[in-house]
Amino acid sequence: MKLKLIVWTFVLTCAAAVTALNFTGGEKKLEEQVRREYGLHEAQYQRALGVLLGPPITEGNRLEAFQNGDRIFPPMLAAIRGAQHTITFETYIYWSGDIGKAFADALAERARAGVKVHVLLDWVGSAKVDEAFVNEMEAAGVQVRKFHKPRWYDLAKLNNRTHRKLLVVDGRIGFTGGVGIAPAWTGDAQDAEHWRDSHYRAEGPVVAQMQGVFMDNWIKATGDVLHGERYFPALPAVGRQRAQVFSSSPSGGSESMHLMYLLSIAAATRSIDLSSAYFVPDELTVRALVAAMRRGVRLRIITPGPIIDSQTVRSASRAGWDPLLEAGAEISEYQPTMFHCKVFTVDGLLVSVGSTNFDNRSFRLNDEANLNVYDAEFAAAQTVQFEADLKRARRVTLEAWRDRPWTEKAQEHLAALLSSQL
Repeated sequence: MKLKLIVWTFVLTCAAAVTALNFTGGEKKLEEQVRREYGLHEAQYQRALGVLLGPPITEGNRLEAFQNGDRIFPPMLAAIRGAQHTITFETYIYWSGDIGKAFADALAERARAGVKVHVLLDWVGSAKVDEAFVNEMEAAGVQVRKFHKPRWYDLAKLNNRTHRKLLVVDGRIGFTGGVGIAPAWTGDAQDAEHWRDSHYRAEGPVVAQMQGVFMDNWIKATGDVLHGERYFPALPAVGRQRAQVFSSSPSGGSESMHLMYLLSIAAATRSIDLSSAYFVPDELTVRALVAAMRRGVRLRIITPGPIIDSQTVRSASRAGWDPLLEAGAEISEYQPTMFHCKVFTVDGLLVSVGSTNFDNRSFRLNDEANLNVYDAEFAAAQTVQFEADLKRARRVTLEAWRDRPWTEKAQEHLAALLSSQL
C-alpha cells in the first residue's frame, strides 16, 4: 500500500511540474501598444520589418496561390518527384491515410534515387502517423526526425511545437501555408470532412530564406548543419514580386510574429482582411485593431463556425469579440466546413501567409514561419478569394452576439481562462 502511495505521489508531482512548466514563459511579453508612425505604403514600414524581423525583403520572386487539397497537393508532390538534389520538409501534422502514403512514397522514391531527403515532424502533431510510412522512408534513406520528442529531463519543451509548414525542393522551389498531411486536407472543401485551406508556391531569392528557416529547426533537432550549393544555390530573379520569410520561436525571437502583426495593424490606413483558423487575440492586439478602426480602417475577419476541430478555441475566441464588434469589425463565421486558412491582407499591398494563427500559441509558444508578400496584384487576388469565402460565411452582428444564450456566455468565459495556451 505504501509503495502504491509513493508511486502515485511521484506521478502526480511530475504531472504538476510539467503543467507548471508549460504555463511558464521564458521571455518577456510585448506590453506596450505599437505607435503608428508611418503608413503601410511608406518605405519606412518595409525597412522596419526588414530590420526588426531579421530577413531583408527580396526582389524578383514569383508566388502562386492554391486553394484546397485537390489543387494544393498535386504541385507539392510534382515538385518532390522532380527533385534532383535535395528535399527539406517540415510539418506539424502528418497522419495516416492515402495522402500520407503518397508523400511517403514520393519522398522514399527520391531518396532511393540519390536525392538527400530530410523530414522534420513535430512529435505532438505527428502522433497519429502510420509508423509504416516512417519505416518506409527511413528504409529508403530519408532522414526523419521528430521535433522535441519528450525526454524526462526536458519535459517543458513539450509545449513548444514546430507548427511550421515548409517544403523546399533543390533549394529553388518552396511551399508554405496552412495544410497538414492528413485526409481532412484532401478534396475541395466539399463537406465537413474536407477542410478549406490555402497554400503557396514560391520561386526566386525568397526560397533561400525559407530554406534557412528549415535549417534553424533541423539544427535544433539533429545538430547537423546542411549547407552548400545543393541546399543554397544561387537564385536569380524569376518574377517581379517582393517577399520575405521570417520565423518565430520561444527559444529566440518569440515575439517576431506578434510584432509583425502589431506593426502592420498600426501602419494600416484603409483595410485589414484576416482569414484565421484560430482567432484568439490578446488584449494588446485587440486594442491595436480597435485603434485602427477608429482611424477609419475597415476590418473584416473570417473564422470557423460550428464546424471546427476545437470548440474550446471557438468559445475562447467568441468571448472577446465585444470591443471589436462595438468598434465596427465585420466578423463572419465560415459555415460549410472547417476553415483552416491563415491569410492577413493589409491596404491592398501586404499579404502574410504561413503557419501562424492569430492566438497566443502561435505568437509565443510555437515555432512558426510566415511568408510576407508586398505586391498589389497578389494582394488583389487574395482579396478576391477572401470575398468568395465571405459568401460562404455568416456575419455575426453585435446585437446577435450580445443576445446569445447565457449558457454560451458561461462556456466562453471558462474557455477564455485557457487563452494563454490556445
